[in-house]
Amino acid sequence: MGWDVTGDPDAYVAEAGAFLRADPVENTVPLGLIETLRVQGADVFGSDPLFGWWRSPDGVRGAFVQTGTFPLLLSALPEHAATELAALLADRGVTLPGVNGNAEVTQAFATGWTERTGVAAEVRMRQRLFRLDRLAMPDPLPEGGWRTATEADHDLVHAWFKAFEVESQGGGSVSSRLVSDRIGHAGVLLWEAAGVPVALAARTRIAAGMARIGPVYTPVGYRRRGYGAAVTAVLTRAVLDAGADHVVLFTDLANPTSNAIYQRLGYRAVSDRLVLGFVA
Repeated sequence: MGWDVTGDPDAYVAEAGAFLRADPVENTVPLGLIETLRVQGADVFGSDPLFGWWRSPDGVRGAFVQTGTFPLLLSALPEHAATELAALLADRGVTLPGVNGNAEVTQAFATGWTERTGVAAEVRMRQRLFRLDRLAMPDPLPEGGWRTATEADHDLVHAWFKAFEVESQGGGSVSSRLVSDRIGHAGVLLWEAAGVPVALAARTRIAAGMARIGPVYTPVGYRRRGYGAAVTAVLTRAVLDAGADHVVLFTDLANPTSNAIYQRLGYRAVSDRLVLGFVA
């Protein structure tokens, strides 16, 4: 019993896949990540990814994944398992930028990490996970219309993805391969006004009946005109039409505007997450 850790995504899927698929909404990020790795390769988010699962006498009851410069992502699991994982990874000499999960598990991991490494934790973001209940399209829609991004839009999409990471303090790097992957499966929509792109919304592939919207980005000069809400609504409708049973997204709790917009579109709160960064 206890933790198994690997750099092999196939082993991760074989051991932890059933656990993750049992709750595709709460496990939206690792499920979406697995689908991207399956198509693009294990290094698409950065070199040396880490995966792990925690096994109890009743089977796998927890999992984690860490890729690139993104924080370690924890599933729901017992707090003592999070503390054990912190000790295990610290003793292996693993360097982590942070940790992300529900508040209790994240704090348990961070406490264990600080005790083992001396590296302190600070709050980077408090997130809320939303799931679509019933889509309510904006009425009226703003000026312009939407189109699916193509590879000709790659540089623009890449720049806006990076701008989103900077503004949201997500801490993750955005690779050109990842952008091409999203564009390649028709996973990016642009809203245009007078022929000029003014907002985008992206999504993951459908995995275990679930797809996640994000990022959604509107450049500063085009905000507060309804473009972001419109392109999110259209993309949500497209995901439903493609057969998804669940459509989810994350918000920053410090941004009341986006939280209100998504609720008007029909998204309802599911759970909260805490993102901590490790500071030497």
